[in-house]
Amino acid sequence: MVEINIDYDGKLKCTAHHGPSGTTLVTVPPKDNMGDGSSFSPTDLLATALGTCIITTMAIAAQKHGIELTGATVHVEKHMSTTPPRRIAKLPVTVTITQPIALEMRPRLEAAASGCPVHKTISHETEMPITFRWAD
Repeated sequence: MVEINIDYDGKLKCTAHHGPSGTTLVTVPPKDNMGDGSSFSPTDLLATALGTCIITTMAIAAQKHGIELTGATVHVEKHMSTTPPRRIAKLPVTVTITQPIALEMRPRLEAAASGCPVHKTISHETEMPITFRWAD
């Protein structure tokens, strides 16, 4: 179990406190939803969670085979629905691997990506296509 405690600071701003590390982060709504966009919004954090979970899960799988993914990048786009209810409609993800990876390892790493816990948790109503760009 991990505890996260959240304080509502007023003016649509929240401060979240991560119990194990003591780290804090601030959220505000995006400009298109009454916020000032000065920090991550709650839905931005979901998109961030997806991208970081994908590359972390891939790195764990790679590490088990002696492969290092340092330098890899992940790009996530958050597309909100255009009709009510307001929700994340699509989260396309592009993973770019910057060093050569053996062809036989790529399917394992791609499977790890789509098997990450965040990808498995988000509703299937949200599109989450993953594109892989390999170094060669």
